[in-house]
Amino acid sequence: MSARHKILLLDDEEDLLDLYREVLTQLPSQPEIQTSNSGARAIALLEAEPFTMLISDLNMPKMDGLQVLSIVRRKYPELRIVVMTSVVDEQYRSRAYAMGVDLFWEKPGTAQEIKLFQECIESLLGRDVQQNSGFRGVQSKSLVDIIQLECLSQSSSILKITNAGREGKIWVQNGEVIDAAAEGLSGEPAFKEIFGWKTGSFEILPPEPNRKRTIFNSYQGLLLDSAQALDESAGTADSGKASDGSTPPSISPLVALSRVDGVEFLLVLPMNESQPTDSWGLENAEPTSQWVRQTIKRLRGLGEKLQAGEMTQFEGFSLQRHIAVAARGETELCVGFKRTLSAEQVRETMKAILIKWAS
Repeated sequence: MSARHKILLLDDEEDLLDLYREVLTQLPSQPEIQTSNSGARAIALLEAEPFTMLISDLNMPKMDGLQVLSIVRRKYPELRIVVMTSVVDEQYRSRAYAMGVDLFWEKPGTAQEIKLFQECIESLLGRDVQQNSGFRGVQSKSLVDIIQLECLSQSSSILKITNAGREGKIWVQNGEVIDAAAEGLSGEPAFKEIFGWKTGSFEILPPEPNRKRTIFNSYQGLLLDSAQALDESAGTADSGKASDGSTPPSISPLVALSRVDGVEFLLVLPMNESQPTDSWGLENAEPTSQWVRQTIKRLRGLGEKLQAGEMTQFEGFSLQRHIAVAARGETELCVGFKRTLSAEQVRETMKAILIKWAS
């Protein structure tokens, strides 16, 4: 059995240390949590025993977070480092990433933000550091990791990637990939070109708020399309066989729906609960499936009491994301939308998705 991950929490506010300790003990991997209220003590703890991750505040007396980062990154290159701060400043953010942090996160204030923070931390804990491949800049990791972390944290930045004299840029705005440029290409072709660079180095630059958007695919759909394009170029798609000679699994019909702008996840629920569900964009579809089924039952029960007729569709709107659920035949389709869409945009997009689904 592998050893538990160890996380060191650094913040000068004791109340916040207690709060974040409680949040992190709820992670599925159940890491061991230790705390420190000063940079000097944190460095002493890191010297005394090995840790998997350091989560540090920036604004602290005597030795601030940036000073701590500059020391620990040099001494412990494999340590995963997360900055969690209330200082929302692009210069701080750029300096932190330049020092090699894995994630720059504004201190969560809502239940949804805390849940997203937990998911990102769990993802970071579950990734191995590979010294001989990947992109250097934060730690060795794949471009997929880098893009997912930027998008999950709702960041705005420019990813500058260098590979054997070639240079490319990917623009991220509020957690969405909006443009790319490389080798004389722009938009999705440029993104796919960069995606094919297996190794290199990267740096995170301040965002360009006025950058014109040329990519309208979701970042999940973009990554999937790029991976498929690489497979096709390698000949696996034409042969119908994987590299080991086996037949690859069939692609879910939800992939086509995932390319609709604004879609974050998709979930198909058979009305017969004994049949399996199909999903895209959800790491764990079971809790969402249960919630959707329970909500549908309640709404149908309410409709019967009010004699309102058969329920065919409903929408829900929140600060985290919007959803729409529609019943068609023997299945129900649940779609998660980005919170930036208006109610009218959600309804119009859902119409387009239902047309595609029916076809």
